[in-house]
Amino acid sequence: MAKKVAIILAEGFEEVEAVAPIDVLRRGGVEVIIAGLTKEPVASARNVRIVPDVSVDELNPDELDMVILPGGAGGVERLKQDPRVENLVKAMEKKGKYISAICAAPTALAKFGILEGKKATVYPTLVEELKPAIFEDKPVVEDQRVITSQGPGTALEFGLKLLEKLEGKEKAKDVARRMLVRYE
Repeated sequence: MAKKVAIILAEGFEEVEAVAPIDVLRRGGVEVIIAGLTKEPVASARNVRIVPDVSVDELNPDELDMVILPGGAGGVERLKQDPRVENLVKAMEKKGKYISAICAAPTALAKFGILEGKKATVYPTLVEELKPAIFEDKPVVEDQRVITSQGPGTALEFGLKLLEKLEGKEKAKDVARRMLVRYE
């Protein structure tokens, strides 16, 4: 049975940080559900519109293996303010499922209380907002079942790390090889 992941998009999301992990995971055989705060098309930071498969209200943490929060300052602020997103992330943590965030989105995890005492990374100008996490200046950081990444330039590596966690190192290496991406 395929692993199932939800990525939550809010207006102002960073395109690369959403589409790169979606692409990598789907190439690796993972079912990716694109969720919006509503079912309406979601405009990115540069006005690329993506039509969600479902609204965040339709996501069931029992049916998911991972949740992904992409960055983009406007999108992350909307994610931080939405109690449905916070409740989903906290439910995923309680159930021992994977939680992942890239760029500014780890600050949402910090706000939700997910990062206390954990190692994490974030876009470099937002390090102070990551507290009480233990900041690591690396492209991708994993601590327990929380995976964080720094920004647009790390989106492919982030996606490959997510695939590795869900489907194994060999699957991630195979997808990386086919995409002409170096991945150790």
